[in-house]
Amino acid sequence: MSSLGSYKLRCTIPGHEMDVRGLAAATFPEGAFVSVSRDRTGRIWVPNSSPEQGFTEMHCMSGHSNFVSCVCVIAPSDTYPRGLIATGGNDNNICIFTMDNPQPLYTLKGHKNTVCTLSSGKFGTLLSGSWDMTAKVWLNEKCMMTLEGHTAAVWSVVILPEQGLMLSGSADKTIRLWKAGRCEKTYTGHEDCVRGLAVLNNLEFFSCSNDGSIRRWLVTGECVHVYYGHTNYIYSIAVFPNSEDFVSTGEDRTLRIWKKGECAQTIRMPAQSVWCCCILSNGDIAIGASDGIIRVFTEAQDRVASAQDIQAFEDELSKATIDPKTGDLGDIKLEELPGREHLNEPGNRDGQTRLIKDGDKVEAYQWSVSDDRWMKIGDVVGGSNEQTSKSVVYEGKEYDYVFTIDINEGGPSMKLPYNVSEDPWLTAHNFLQKNDLSPMFLDQVANFIIENTKGHVVGPAQPGGGDPFTGGNRYVPGSSSDNTGFGADPFTGGGRYIPGSDPGPNSNAPGGVVDPFTGRGAYSSAALRQTATNIYFPKTDGVSFEQANGSQIIAKLKELNAGAPQEHKLTEEFLGNIEQLLASVCASNSDPGPTMQQITLLWKAAQWPEDIVFPVLDILRLAVRHPQVNEILCGEAEGVQLCNHLLNLMRPEGRPANQMLALRTLCNCFAGRHGRSLLVSQREAVLSRACDLASVCNKNIHIALATLVLNYASCFYSQPDLEAKAQCLSVASQALETVQDKEAVFRLLVALGTTVSSDQTARDLAKSLGVNSQISKYSTVSDPSKVAECCQLVLKELQ
Repeated sequence: MSSLGSYKLRCTIPGHEMDVRGLAAATFPEGAFVSVSRDRTGRIWVPNSSPEQGFTEMHCMSGHSNFVSCVCVIAPSDTYPRGLIATGGNDNNICIFTMDNPQPLYTLKGHKNTVCTLSSGKFGTLLSGSWDMTAKVWLNEKCMMTLEGHTAAVWSVVILPEQGLMLSGSADKTIRLWKAGRCEKTYTGHEDCVRGLAVLNNLEFFSCSNDGSIRRWLVTGECVHVYYGHTNYIYSIAVFPNSEDFVSTGEDRTLRIWKKGECAQTIRMPAQSVWCCCILSNGDIAIGASDGIIRVFTEAQDRVASAQDIQAFEDELSKATIDPKTGDLGDIKLEELPGREHLNEPGNRDGQTRLIKDGDKVEAYQWSVSDDRWMKIGDVVGGSNEQTSKSVVYEGKEYDYVFTIDINEGGPSMKLPYNVSEDPWLTAHNFLQKNDLSPMFLDQVANFIIENTKGHVVGPAQPGGGDPFTGGNRYVPGSSSDNTGFGADPFTGGGRYIPGSDPGPNSNAPGGVVDPFTGRGAYSSAALRQTATNIYFPKTDGVSFEQANGSQIIAKLKELNAGAPQEHKLTEEFLGNIEQLLASVCASNSDPGPTMQQITLLWKAAQWPEDIVFPVLDILRLAVRHPQVNEILCGEAEGVQLCNHLLNLMRPEGRPANQMLALRTLCNCFAGRHGRSLLVSQREAVLSRACDLASVCNKNIHIALATLVLNYASCFYSQPDLEAKAQCLSVASQALETVQDKEAVFRLLVALGTTVSSDQTARDLAKSLGVNSQISKYSTVSDPSKVAECCQLVLKELQ
């Protein structure tokens, strides 16, 4: 029987094949919880009615292509009355599941490294933290903002009850408080990585760290208490519903239960790393460990496991081997240890450890207050003398192994220190981060450690071996990152008609200065210095692509039509109508305008096969500027159909000619009222697809992409649509990661400047995205000078 206030084993739940890295109590069914593991799965566990008081697997969720690192439950809503489950993984993604489907409802992409922590808040808000040193705020399948400021991996995040307040804990040893995307406060005090955070109440929270301490903080910044008890890294912490007591787990193989500020109970596990814990709705505690087992503990006597199951747990615990280097057993000298008679003396406190000598063996025991006895918790392997002879000293610390890794031929080698009691994946991550190496090598380095430590590792080993980078050859970072460019004319193979060969789009220049977008005039930076106004932004009118050689376009259209398959050949009358339409929309006097029949035939021609459609798209690009064509093709009846057709042509695997001309057509749609309305309604889909083309190595595509973002920014300049501005900022920021062409960069800078002008919230959002540091390198560009001048003005806006 369990004594009052003492937690006992309720059940042991096998199921996962590798480390259990995250746990979260579910809102449905009653008493259920969710687990995630390195085996790439998540599982929902539901209490069953068996005499064993165990849990049954409801279903196994898949969707990640790598380890699953964390989990949280999103509160029920009108749309999802049972709530949702969010899981983060080493594939950099977040998968969102309903409670009744093992496949993801949708996947959130955006982090550039492992997503290792998640927290949900009001109204479906989701906060994520990653090894990419950022936290991200998600809402309705969209990333609303990125929180930047930490200088190392963000290991833990939590959303505070007060709306808009968020916390992030990092390997940089700090905790940050965020409000509306801005860092309001930084908490310092921990001496190592901050691994876990938990909300205590509206004004207080807990943090736990690799430094072996738990800290209690006021949101205002004061650390009001420090709790000691763990003897190694502390990985997780959870608060009981009374908002006072809490539990914690760590690398010292323990679950510790804290009541009234004291460690009231210590429960050791037959696994080295106790990664995670959560408190179930009935007050029971679930923990996940490196042996792939979930264990549930309870203080309710009617839920305690059978005597047989408890004995099996204690037997498993007694067979464990303990490495003294985990830090909680002290310096061991076999000749000075007492014998078994020492166990006749009672312990002084719960969780106290005692070592006794049994022949040539050293055994470890722990005092259990509830049972009033010493419990064997394992055999100790290797005394202090043995460690000294076998350990290697590196940077003042002793390690079991110190590997020498050669990265660059002729360059300095790198040292990788490792103890068998450590987690190989965590060691590998720290090594890559310390040496500024790509995280893509995480698995290789971890497997290298496993292979070269003869299996003396925590948790199951993954197959692999050899040099962690190349299997024997020297790894040279960046040697395989060449991008394939485009040579010759990518559209016609050298033909006379080259879409996109025009110098640039037209626009009227403000204040008598030649427009900085055209590139045709002799734009002088002196004009800017002579005027007090900012000629670059905010830009409130759209930029169009105007230039064309009509006769060459028609000649190419006829040439391709002659060789087209019979079912796609256009008649002479058809071609004549298209030619008349082109002349009409390009004429300075558009009376008479294009006929309804001509516009219908143009749309029909736009359905040509993708390998020959580009001259038709060029005509479409010019035609949508005309008010009549804009109204018919972009109106309510045909608009969505046109938009979907262009987005299909913009597929990342599509033809560059079609991608570029589809982007230009969208840009020119902004010339008319109906086109603007259409693109505003389709903003999310259009900008998302356009952003995918930033990775295509083609400057004409990049210029068209930048122009599209600029036109959207111009459209939303005077509107209080934060979500739209957030997407403009996000797409511009992402595009600046890859775009090199200075004209494209310039237009993206104008788009940024327009978006943040006269909007403090948009400025804050831009700062949280790290726009300042991202664009600062352009402030000194000398050719063309408009890039630096515009950049400096944007930076001034963001001060």
